[in-house]
Amino acid sequence: MPGRPLGEVMWPRLVASKILKKTLGSNNFAADFPSSCNTESSLEIPCLDQESISSKIIFSDNEETRTFKVFVSTWNVGGVVPTNEVNMEDLLDTYNTSCDIYVLGFQEVVPLRTTNVLGSENPRISMKWNSLIREALNKKTSIQERNKEGTLKQKQTAFFAKDGKSTERSIRDQEFWCIISKQMVGILISVWVRSCLHPYIWNPSVSCVGCGIMGCLGNKGSVSVRFRLHETSFCFVCSHLASGGREGDERYRNSNAAEILYRTRFPRGPSRDLPRKILDHNRVIFLGDLNYRISLPELETRLLVDRREWNALLESDQLRTELMGGQVFQGWHEGTIKFAPTYKYHPNSDEYFGGIGGKKREKKRAPAWCDRIIWYGEGVKQHMYSRGESKMSDHRPVKAIFTTEVGVSRKRKGFQSFFLSERFDHITSPLEIMSSEDHFRHTRRSSFQLEDMWSP
Repeated sequence: MPGRPLGEVMWPRLVASKILKKTLGSNNFAADFPSSCNTESSLEIPCLDQESISSKIIFSDNEETRTFKVFVSTWNVGGVVPTNEVNMEDLLDTYNTSCDIYVLGFQEVVPLRTTNVLGSENPRISMKWNSLIREALNKKTSIQERNKEGTLKQKQTAFFAKDGKSTERSIRDQEFWCIISKQMVGILISVWVRSCLHPYIWNPSVSCVGCGIMGCLGNKGSVSVRFRLHETSFCFVCSHLASGGREGDERYRNSNAAEILYRTRFPRGPSRDLPRKILDHNRVIFLGDLNYRISLPELETRLLVDRREWNALLESDQLRTELMGGQVFQGWHEGTIKFAPTYKYHPNSDEYFGGIGGKKREKKRAPAWCDRIIWYGEGVKQHMYSRGESKMSDHRPVKAIFTTEVGVSRKRKGFQSFFLSERFDHITSPLEIMSSEDHFRHTRRSSFQLEDMWSP
């Protein structure tokens, strides 16, 4: 994969690490139950509930193929702190569509000012976003109360707190659990699965690549997450590529993408047979503010936007050019775009920035499809590709729904009747009887084990 020479990449990273004393791209991440699906050796006990709304099952000698629905979204929120009024239900469309996996990517969850880029990360923003996601996905689930002894029964302390305050939520009786949440400066990715799929999630991990200041800091770059569902590996790459609307700026975006694909490395895992590179995974989806523009004069672009002539605009779309014959995204796929450009709007408005009536000193930013979702390889089919209409930032969110084939081991599934027999009825998960204090001690301990075990 083309990219900068190794010396060019490593030197600024080493300098930044020494001067700023800042660890770039930590492998730690947050989750509802971080210790229960991290290791290959953990016992996988099937759940009683139906796993998914599977459209078909294909059998082979040792494996069957099931189909799961995956929701993916990307949204540059422009550094705006979310409030309780943010309509996540509109973005997730939970009333009309139900998926098995939800992957939400954000860019600029904090303003990209120097203090945020160079300083330590504040988890309160990601906690707030995750609180809103949790509430939207689990709106119909019930909340169990504490018993008189003050212990939690079938309840788990949430990592994500509402309004930045430490709160306890009933997690085990919720329909969706968070398996990975990771923030690097302004980039945030959060992955949620149905609770009945959680026993089949193995080896979740993250890898961060900074492509911003000095070629390494996190104002631009990616946060990639991977996990294995049954026998199929997934990789989701949430990215924010180089900005700029001048001729030739697309080369910087191509360079960022090449570095992300080249530099992203995941740990091998205990069995050392897990893929380390993005493209080595079975299912790969790349999402984010890719910042590709439309290579037309501004006035012509605005005229075509006003006429809603999307096909004419897409002929000059920079990312489409890369997908069709470029070097970086060769072999990748994107669904048909039938929605208006997602950038750049006046916040809380339907008016594009710099149009008629704009201020004289305003920078001219022609409309563009900056926010995109693309995928690589086989076994993935897109069913919906659209945008949301939240006006909170200067970008509109983009969302997609996929179905994906997942291999299920028939040998592993053969243990189901054994584990669900009456001789195992008395077994209770330790997490169900922990107090909140014990849980936090357990969480801290497991996070250290995670860091040691999974270091590349």
